[in-house]
Amino acid sequence: MKLLVIGGAGFLGANLVRRCLAESAATVTVFDSLDPLYGSSPECLEGLGERVRFVQGDIGDPDALAEVVTGQSVIFNCAGQTSHPLSMEKPLLDAEVNCLGNLTLLETVRQRNPQAVVVFASSSTVVGRTGSDLVDETHSERPSDIYSANKGVAEKYYQIFHEVYDLKTVSLRLPNLFGPYGKANPQFGFINYFISLANAGKPITVFGPGQQKRNVLFVEDAAEILWQASNAPQLFGATFFATGDEHPTVQEIAQAIDACFEGGGVEAVDWPENRRRIDVGNVELSSKRLREITGWHPRFTLKTGLQRTKDRLACSDGGATP
Repeated sequence: MKLLVIGGAGFLGANLVRRCLAESAATVTVFDSLDPLYGSSPECLEGLGERVRFVQGDIGDPDALAEVVTGQSVIFNCAGQTSHPLSMEKPLLDAEVNCLGNLTLLETVRQRNPQAVVVFASSSTVVGRTGSDLVDETHSERPSDIYSANKGVAEKYYQIFHEVYDLKTVSLRLPNLFGPYGKANPQFGFINYFISLANAGKPITVFGPGQQKRNVLFVEDAAEILWQASNAPQLFGATFFATGDEHPTVQEIAQAIDACFEGGGVEAVDWPENRRRIDVGNVELSSKRLREITGWHPRFTLKTGLQRTKDRLACSDGGATP
């Protein structure tokens, strides 16, 4: 089985590559720009062996995509501009990557490999500020930043290419991910950033009281459901939440990380205005629909996922979150 992971040198992609390699018959092609602006790094792919082929290229380049999508059984798209603040600073860049990049991929697959399964890693933030206690796929979309808006637009591309061109597509909305190969940069997810601070013995800084709830999911659980989705035809053509069981507050997440990594404590700081304006407040998510269809459920809690990350860090030669 030939598998393609676009964005495979990033946080989610690197974990997904490892999940794919658990399939003995799989060979994996990683396609990544290695642009540090998007959180990619070649170190994420070290030691993976001969079953992984790396091709450097950009998702917006149809010629480069044509080379790598041809002959693939499954195509996972984990590429993207993932920073919410950066999307507000450079909205055209975000649209180029998160909208046109996905459209270029889908059109290339349609022309070169229409039999492939295409799995898109979307974001739970497409719904924006929520108006109900528990959010599922029926909830309206009111994104509060450009990144989230463009992720929602991309989901519609995948749906349309399924309905009009019969492509086998599925989109999964993922929440706040954490775990190995995360980045020590707040632009690429606050939980991994908190881990990097605590691991260095520094205090974790939380904006305001940090009482807003967040859904959390260990990255290996995310990689598992991405894999399962590629083998579930009943999911094709639709969008699903793939979320964790827990909804701790930001303050509770910070305290759990500080305790696990024996960090420098947790401190409250004032909200930066650019972050306050795009914060979505409390978010409680349900992946009941996806679980009923697939039987998937997360294996890790926040506590056990943090411990696994710490154990992996102890075995790593470098990096804030291996």
